[in-house]
Amino acid sequence: MERLEKLGPSVLSDAELLAVILRIGNKKENVVDMSNRLISKYGFDKLSMCTLSELQEINGIGISKACQILALFELNKRHSYSKINGKPIKTAKDVFSHCSPRLSSLDMEHFMILHLDSKNRVLKNEVVSIGALTGTIAHPREVFKSAIKESAHSVILVHNHPSGSPPGFDISILSSNMLI
Repeated sequence: MERLEKLGPSVLSDAELLAVILRIGNKKENVVDMSNRLISKYGFDKLSMCTLSELQEINGIGISKACQILALFELNKRHSYSKINGKPIKTAKDVFSHCSPRLSSLDMEHFMILHLDSKNRVLKNEVVSIGALTGTIAHPREVFKSAIKESAHSVILVHNHPSGSPPGFDISILSSNMLI
């Protein structure tokens, strides 16, 4: 905590940053060592995908600390999403930037619709279908029902690939001036 106060958060290691969030260790070890063990077991990149019970498997991580960790990653996801919100969608990269915080860490395939206004700003995100690791089914009725309900000018259909094959997302764009 003192290093952060004097030098700023950028100089702290991943374990030290996590230790600031968790605040205290236990009788057997300090909070930085506990954070290092947690990162060593799951890897920093996979820590955000842990469940409450997985986090609690680490000695010294109870329900409170596990909830703090999950809240930290959810807050980060929402922060990433809020930076994009309100900007018009112009490219596939914009769609990826918009959807990635919500879809990248999921372990089941999600079919999502972005409802756009006439200036290509997102009116609403809606998950229409959740499937399994390798697929999901979305009926056209559900896609168009929500687009009409939201008075969307156009929609972008997105689904993730949690299996990693092919990597990333698939994107389809339907515009009101293309529909007959």
